[in-house]
Amino acid sequence: MPKMKTHSSAKKRFKRTGSGKFKRFQAGVRHNTGKKSKRRIVKLRGSALVDKSQEKRVKALLCL
Repeated sequence: MPKMKTHSSAKKRFKRTGSGKFKRFQAGVRHNTGKKSKRRIVKLRGSALVDKSQEKRVKALLCL
């Protein structure tokens, strides 16, 4: 059986933390920022954790 390949876009989007959770970037900052408040845009800059219900899917994409 051949080796499993890591999903290329997933390895660019998710990082594993020290405790084993997954870090991700927040959505909604790329475009249409004129109608969003400055406060909202600043809050979206930071990273967030992947929801527990989605962790299994991310692990599968990263072959972990």
